[in-house]
Amino acid sequence: MSTFMANKANIERKWYVLDAAGKPLGKTAAAAAVLLRGKHKPEYTPHADCGDFVIVVNADKAVLTGKKAEQKYYRTHSGYVGGLKETKYRILMQSKPELAMRLAVRGMMPRNIVTKDSLTRLKIYRGAEHPHAAQKPEPWTVE
Repeated sequence: MSTFMANKANIERKWYVLDAAGKPLGKTAAAAAVLLRGKHKPEYTPHADCGDFVIVVNADKAVLTGKKAEQKYYRTHSGYVGGLKETKYRILMQSKPELAMRLAVRGMMPRNIVTKDSLTRLKIYRGAEHPHAAQKPEPWTVE
């Protein structure tokens, strides 16, 4: 008997919906990262991209616990002297909640090429509606 190794030919991808309304941003991002990597499947293979599609709805209703809304910053740098831009997460969650969710999920994924391919299967929406009803996504609960 040989060991099963997942690859593109023998994996089956499903679609899942995560509702972020009233749930912490980090817990929702952790659940999305597990689904994107495929760690919930018995045929999980670390070096292969065997994850599923994930739809996150109500990203604007995700909450930040503690003092993160005022103390946590989203920082970008242009590469030039004095090119640092800082935005508080309170403002980021009001203006671009999709970006905040994507950054949280990306931070919970490994730093390799599998992550780049996995993040293309992450769909994030501000409201409760999404255009992926034809794929028949299953709801996934975040504890």
